Amino acid sequence: MTNTEITVLRFGGHRLPRALASFPCHDGSDSADIDAAVARASRVVIVGSAADLATVLTRLIRTDRLDVEVALHSRWRSAGRALTGVAQRVPLIRDETGTALAQAAFWLPPADERVIHGEAVVDDDLLFDGEVTAVRVEPTTSMPGLRAAVASGRMRPRRWLTGRAVQLGTTGARVVRDGVPMPREVQRSAFYRHTTGWLRVS
Repeated sequence: MTNTEITVLRFGGHRLPRALASFPCHDGSDSADIDAAVARASRVVIVGSAADLATVLTRLIRTDRLDVEVALHSRWRSAGRALTGVAQRVPLIRDETGTALAQAAFWLPPADERVIHGEAVVDDDLLFDGEVTAVRVEPTTSMPGLRAAVASGRMRPRRWLTGRAVQLGTTGARVVRDGVPMPREVQRSAFYRHTTGWLRVS
């Protein structure tokens, strides 16, 4: 790849590693900036968090640019791998609003309660019916696309169910997506596999 094909998207004022210094760099401050930055790119290197990765994936869904290869550089991942790693198409998980999930989501009790009251299913399998402390949802790198589990104690899952989609019906729950709490409690929530996967560089 040449410099014109690789674009760096920086979030939160993160310092750029030396290996990325020669590539075009844009601050991903809003949707328009992200869209403009990836317009001519064949690979985007994100310097930021899982939530920032989810933001970029959401824009790629909405602009129909899932042909762009995406790499995440963080403290745990080298810049060199982001530049030279091979891209593989993996399942892309989104919620009912069309927002991508990069790492993990939680369904948590309302602020004034200790449990979630309701029911959740993964495809046709019952995840829980009644009361639970929390539910964790994660994308997977292979089909069917996601896994979900009831979490307890220190948010440790008991057993995982895998599937294409997970749906919750409840009297009230908080949603935390990639570490970011959603502004309002919900009575229904869902995460499911998008029709097209994303090109993950690893």
